[in-house]
Amino acid sequence: MAARAIWKGVIKAGTVSVPVKLYSAVTDRTVHFRLLHKTDKQPVKQKLVSADSGEPIEYAEVRKAFPIARGRMVVLEDEELETLKPKDSRDITVTRFVDPKDVDSRFYDRAYFLGPDGDSKAYFAAAEALAKKEKEGIVKWVMRDRQYVGALRAEDGYLVLITMRHADEIIDASALQPPAGRPLQKKELEMAEQLLTALHGEFDPNDYKDEYRARVMDLVEAKAKGHKPKIVKFRPKPSKDEKLDDVLAASLAKVKRAS
Repeated sequence: MAARAIWKGVIKAGTVSVPVKLYSAVTDRTVHFRLLHKTDKQPVKQKLVSADSGEPIEYAEVRKAFPIARGRMVVLEDEELETLKPKDSRDITVTRFVDPKDVDSRFYDRAYFLGPDGDSKAYFAAAEALAKKEKEGIVKWVMRDRQYVGALRAEDGYLVLITMRHADEIIDASALQPPAGRPLQKKELEMAEQLLTALHGEFDPNDYKDEYRARVMDLVEAKAKGHKPKIVKFRPKPSKDEKLDDVLAASLAKVKRAS
């Protein structure tokens, strides 16, 4: 089935304009369940109720509020929030071109394909130029009442747009507790490097499946056919307080036996 565009825009870089269509580049494969009443197996739905009285509340009677202190909130009206929304636009504005290696991977979020909308010459010229120069564009745009920052790059001859997180969403490593314990020994470092070398290989995404989803779907299929499913409970091995060099040595031996 052909992909369906979910939005249209125009890439603007200086005086150059490239009309594009936006397509999803990833899909949600998470297992989603319907909730049923245990007794009669009928679907259930959630209702809004007062946290104080437990009485049901109509959605039209609900207001948004932002907590500013313990027990204090500022109530915001829909009309007030409406005036704060960014102005609707179809422009995907390139602010600068950067080296991808200079962008921390934690900033990247969700990927979309961009396809040509109309004349494709400018589109493929942009894709080829980005690939040749090994650059990506940092862009800004508004879509569905929300302002986005993203990275524009070329992959396999096409343009890809990746939404990016903002700087205040990134947690710095300095927020972590500093390492405790004794300094790393030379032997431990050497063994860790040997393990890295032994496990080196090409990345193949097909080697990594969502095993939980596969087990759930096997269970669903078995029950749909009237079969009695066989449930194998997962029992994690108890952790041991082992020395690092012993753990590395055991890992190396296991890799060598498998190769």
